Amino acid sequence: MAKALVLLSVVLISVFVNNGTASENQRLFNNAVIRVQHLHQLAAKMINDFEDSLLPEERRQLSKIFPLSFCNSDSIEAPTGKDETQKSSVLKLLRISFRLIESWEYPSQTLSGTISNSLTIGNPNQITEKLADLKVGISVLIKGCLDGQPNMDDNDSLPLPFEDFYLTLGENNLRESFRLLACFKKDMHKVETYLRVANCRRSLDSNCTL
Repeated sequence: MAKALVLLSVVLISVFVNNGTASENQRLFNNAVIRVQHLHQLAAKMINDFEDSLLPEERRQLSKIFPLSFCNSDSIEAPTGKDETQKSSVLKLLRISFRLIESWEYPSQTLSGTISNSLTIGNPNQITEKLADLKVGISVLIKGCLDGQPNMDDNDSLPLPFEDFYLTLGENNLRESFRLLACFKKDMHKVETYLRVANCRRSLDSNCTL
């Protein structure tokens, strides 16, 4: 009888701990989604404000020469469509999201400085700070998925793809400034999509449509 009570106590404690861990993970996921949503909205506002500040002729020039399909972060391996995204594991989506956020740590200083000087975005350091906070949150979620196992992601050791490109932004090049903003918006949309799908997959919802 005593052994049965001890076993029951252990089981109950395990249930409470697991429930508590699940609740904390859900809170972290929800928080990460909210943070990247805000970054995506901020990116959209920045590029809209930038376009509004241009002369009609400048807009026409950008529409002709800007390669909308290309961003430096495209070198980061990621799902290429909705089907591939939905089939990707939670861990894979988190790792890609982490990589994309990490790739903007350096260029976000340019967003917060050279370009944002002419835009209304509030605290000029807020983008870099928000990216850093989101990166930490995603890192915690990755560790939760690994559950003590070593991180075997080979992409962690790859160099970030931005350094050479951003060396020229101090020249106030209109085309490159627009490209920077457009790519930031594109990547924040990617991360928002990946985190939404990952969060849905964790809930075992069979309808995680995009």
